[in-house]
Amino acid sequence: MRVIDRWKGRASQLKTESYAMYFACKDPRAPWYAKLVALLVAGYAFSPIDPIPDFIPLVGFLDELVVLPLAIALALRLMPPSVLAEARRRARAAESQPVSRVAAFFVIAAWLVLAALGVIVAAWLVR
Repeated sequence: MRVIDRWKGRASQLKTESYAMYFACKDPRAPWYAKLVALLVAGYAFSPIDPIPDFIPLVGFLDELVVLPLAIALALRLMPPSVLAEARRRARAAESQPVSRVAAFFVIAAWLVLAALGVIVAAWLVR
């Protein structure tokens, strides 16, 4: 098997696990701390704004290659197996669904709010 094929398979698996994190954080059987980690992982994975821009050599892909898989691994360890199995089933079913523009709006809005808060806090600290 070629290296490229393995990387594509791994990327597809990470995408499925990211979707599973989204569904797992909505499950009432999951503990609150697992939901929090799953929500942060899903938000980070599906955010259109990349905290480390990909055009920066080597470091730009660090979040996709290291940070995201480690965060998913942590969330998977915290999630109960029954919740995780159901979330994975729903994630595989949802991958063929169309993209939600409403969800994209809320993700972008959340990043803009966080950026505005960062600017306000920075301005307050500089005063």
